[in-house]
Amino acid sequence: MSDSDDDVPTLSAHTLAALQEFYTEARSASTHSTEPSDQFSVGAVEEDWRMSQFWYSDDTATRLAEEAVREAGDGGRIACVSAPSVYQKLKQGVVDGSARVSAVVFEFDRRFATYGDDFVFYDYSRPLSFPSSVAPRSFDVVLADPPYLSEECLSKVAETVKYLSKGKVLLCTGAIMENVAKDLLGVKMCGFRPKHNRNLSNEFRCYVNYPSQLLNV
Repeated sequence: MSDSDDDVPTLSAHTLAALQEFYTEARSASTHSTEPSDQFSVGAVEEDWRMSQFWYSDDTATRLAEEAVREAGDGGRIACVSAPSVYQKLKQGVVDGSARVSAVVFEFDRRFATYGDDFVFYDYSRPLSFPSSVAPRSFDVVLADPPYLSEECLSKVAETVKYLSKGKVLLCTGAIMENVAKDLLGVKMCGFRPKHNRNLSNEFRCYVNYPSQLLNV
């Protein structure tokens, strides 16, 4: 064996298994039929960790969608800010009352532009940069999931939330952001604990600024 062979990096069995799972999922996604009924399924657009994307579990997306529908009321409008999996759940037609509300997804990832007029490009670093069609205080419920656990990110997302919201705010972010969230948006931590398809190292929580069934779960 040459000296150069000794320098070749080797992967652990765990890493190899993880890579194999990734490539298997990628091949499956590329060969899966994209029927119209599938376009709103959670995971129809693959997570991209480079954009800090971590989709909710199906149960969590359903629970948050149910909460948004209940609080928006008939004819209500729901803004999903950096929370595309909740938007997708709302559009699936499986949540009672979802046909009686409208939803818009505010998202940096332009792959979601496939949702047409329901998509608004959103860059949290430019929190008030919207097309003229997005009027202030035009959403009955604003559900936001800031992409990063930092005061800088949450502060800017809070600007967006305040611009869009008529009043009701449903925020999903890390437990470590509790005090900052309270100061910025007047929200209170709920008993309900959101879950993701992939386990995250940080504890994740839900916050609201109104009396909610999620508070004492």
